[in-house]
Amino acid sequence: MIRVAVLGSTGSIGRSTLEVISRHPDRFEVAALVTNRRVGALVEQVGRFRPPVAVVAEAALPSDPGGPTRWDTGRDAVLEVAAGQDVDVVVNALVGAAGLEPTLAALQAGNRLALANKESLVAGGPLVLQAAGRGRADVVPIDSEHSAILQCLEGYDRASVQGITLTASGGPFRGRNHNQLRHVRPSEALNHPTWDMGAKITIDSATLANKALEVVEAHYLYGFGYDHIHAVVHPQSIVHSFVEFVDGSVLAQMGFPTMELPILYALSYPERVEDGALRTYDPVMASPLTFEAIDHDAFPLFGMGVEAGRRGGCAPAVYNAGNEIAVQAFLEGKVLFPDMAEVVHATLDGVGNHDVHTVDDVLAADAAARRLAREAVDRLGRAEETGKSA
Repeated sequence: MIRVAVLGSTGSIGRSTLEVISRHPDRFEVAALVTNRRVGALVEQVGRFRPPVAVVAEAALPSDPGGPTRWDTGRDAVLEVAAGQDVDVVVNALVGAAGLEPTLAALQAGNRLALANKESLVAGGPLVLQAAGRGRADVVPIDSEHSAILQCLEGYDRASVQGITLTASGGPFRGRNHNQLRHVRPSEALNHPTWDMGAKITIDSATLANKALEVVEAHYLYGFGYDHIHAVVHPQSIVHSFVEFVDGSVLAQMGFPTMELPILYALSYPERVEDGALRTYDPVMASPLTFEAIDHDAFPLFGMGVEAGRRGGCAPAVYNAGNEIAVQAFLEGKVLFPDMAEVVHATLDGVGNHDVHTVDDVLAADAAARRLAREAVDRLGRAEETGKSA
């Protein structure tokens, strides 16, 4: 039995992970469940899966949960789960930079990390690689694009690879220009055409910030330079990534969009497990497949994020933190859709760049970025109100 700890169990990826586990009770068992604040949902999950441990990171524990599960709360309890000796795989599906420390704890303890928390690699990529080396632990991505790359690279020397290409759906606003995007509402941005995801990642998909984060992730996961990592828009979300080899041959991993496939692959890696619930690919039904270039003018957060990755140091962490604040401000109606890029640009300019050697370096950059991003949100909000009154 593979013992799985699910961090962020009440979110979209966490719930999908538990559905996969429930279909394979002879192969996987839940060792621990962690949520940030959704206590009621966690109580229901604990009642269903009966894990030895349940943790609420940022809220009060339920008054009388009952059952044999041991309940705990706080940051240290989350890190204890991640580093647990009674765990084989840690699924990190936490949202935001808060996922970095659990990532490091899991890897340093030698636990395989099934990583859905993009921000871990984006904000602290060098630290994650160091922790994986010290713990001799695997990082297996739970992400359709990076899972595709991993599958296409199996059995090949990295030196034989010319480059990789990530695909992006283009989100709900593909084809709209900058001026048209000023009028879109959060409800429209949350209506993704092909994927069912949480609010933060859905907005990131609409701005293409999500694809920039994935480019930075790919740099650390697979060791390719940024000149060898590309991205294209693929509205059907059937081809999840391409790998081009030095002889010109290209491999692609394909399938109907579902996060349960990369989750299952990450849990069972390097084996493949039969799962009759997953949809069989039908090339006729999926046709036609089309590809387009990214519109950098309409979606500037993509290029901004890739450039932050190229700069290195704390720049990716600053980009990520500024983007988190910008997304929340958009969801709350404080800024317009194009303003999110303005918030992140102001944050990157304001914080500057410096090297990252420790978690404290990342957290300091993150805190500074969030402060400046909130100030940028306030400025843009005041400007918008002034414009309306005029």
